[in-house]
Amino acid sequence: MDNSNNPKFKTVRHELDLTTHVQPKTLSDKVAFSFVKMLRFFADKFFAKRYGHRAVVLETVAAVPGMVGGLWQHLHAIRKMRDDGGWIRVLLDEAENERMHLMTFIKIAQPNWFERLVIMITQFFFYNAYFFLYLFAPRTAHRVVGYFEEEAVISYTQYLAEVDAGRHENVPAPQIAIDYWGLPESAKLRDVIIAVRADEAEHRDVNHSFVDAIDKRRAVSDPPSHSAAE
Repeated sequence: MDNSNNPKFKTVRHELDLTTHVQPKTLSDKVAFSFVKMLRFFADKFFAKRYGHRAVVLETVAAVPGMVGGLWQHLHAIRKMRDDGGWIRVLLDEAENERMHLMTFIKIAQPNWFERLVIMITQFFFYNAYFFLYLFAPRTAHRVVGYFEEEAVISYTQYLAEVDAGRHENVPAPQIAIDYWGLPESAKLRDVIIAVRADEAEHRDVNHSFVDAIDKRRAVSDPPSHSAAE
């Protein structure tokens, strides 16, 4: 299958460092890190090793920040009458990518009515919380996503280990995943997990780099005595 002209075609990237972790230094970092660890605690308690169902709910959350960030960057660029520096497209692509993760794992996990209800409730609360976080503290918002994606990489690595150990059936990859990532028709769940994990690692690096860009921008515009922490 030739995916060269498919706008949704994703090349699976294997060269990304799966162990990257940004140590929290500022108050903003520590708040973001603590918040994500709290989410991780509840996810572990609720889903345990049901990684497919965990992916469905968490990808619902993960698809929100890119859309919110892209919207605010769009409005900010218009208001300031300046170029966005490419941020809008990157963030909207991130949102679309996470949505495709969700569509893929819905095919694999087949969530029940209760999990679909959890998805709706989670999205409602997280969207509103993240919307206002990005409005007042975009640096913290991007750091939250960076840490969230760090945890996603860990979760998908654990999921992969469960599949390799035979504790989760290595089912055939759904067609939507084969088309999106350009996987062979014989692809299995293992191949999907590797592709999704690579995406999450890229989102992790991008959002942490956005924090660095915000810090550099503030260092140029703020007096030396001004604190950069939010």
